Amino acid sequence: MVNVPKFVTTEWLAERLDDPNLRLLDATTFLKHPEEGGYYDVWSGEEAYKKGHIPGAVFADLHKELSDPDSELPFTHPSRERFVEKISELGVGEGTYVVVYDQGAIVNIPEVIASDWASRLAWQLQYEGFDNVAILDGGFPKWKEEGRPVTTEPGSYPKGNFTGERKPELFVTKEDVLKAIDDENVVILDSLSKESYNGDESTYDRPGHIPGSVNVFFGALSDQETKELYDDEKLREIFGSVGALDPDKKVITYCGSAIAATWTGSILNKLGQKNVAVYDGSLTEWANDPSLPMETK
Repeated sequence: MVNVPKFVTTEWLAERLDDPNLRLLDATTFLKHPEEGGYYDVWSGEEAYKKGHIPGAVFADLHKELSDPDSELPFTHPSRERFVEKISELGVGEGTYVVVYDQGAIVNIPEVIASDWASRLAWQLQYEGFDNVAILDGGFPKWKEEGRPVTTEPGSYPKGNFTGERKPELFVTKEDVLKAIDDENVVILDSLSKESYNGDESTYDRPGHIPGSVNVFFGALSDQETKELYDDEKLREIFGSVGALDPDKKVITYCGSAIAATWTGSILNKLGQKNVAVYDGSLTEWANDPSLPMETK
């Protein structure tokens, strides 16, 4: 059995496409920021998957299938029963390993390079107890740019036997975050842009950030030319500058809807920071609750 690292290269994946134990998941979802400001538009990437994907991949629908259909918030993690049912149907289970990829972060801001939809699904798998999952560094854009094979033939896997146990330490609620504001042993990390952090953008119900949080923009952690993550030395410099690599502290990541937060969280894991949790409600929930504090700079 292959034990995968947190991130794998296109070359690494290309060498294993025919491995019967591989489960390759296309988590493409599309997000677009309105030009006039306000909350973003989001839609499923299923049609894009049908137009072309990495051979063997199956489509994992974060928008419709792998979120809680009864939640008022977008992309809320579903019940364990729903998640296990859906992910098992995609072939994930005992004896398999998973690589997740997507087609990019934000439709109308191409300079934002991140595979945060892939990291969202990877985090969900880890939260439900499946650790043998990797994110394809550079995603589908890098794969295509390198001239690697693309197909319109749908992938298919036999149903998986998913047996992992949920890891509650990877998930936090707004109550947990509120307590963490005054806890010197916790670093709260805002994964959105500096403009959003400062309160210069008004995407959510209230501008700004959670008090005491530090800021690392999720879209500025990869090389524009290679589409891959910066080397560990540079990433350590970025995260270390805000105190997020202290092994004695817990890090809570958040963003708008806990998508980008899983990208920064995954990179922190890659760098050796083990105690990382994601605030699933993020600013969509937090800014909508007037009883919760917000700061601007």
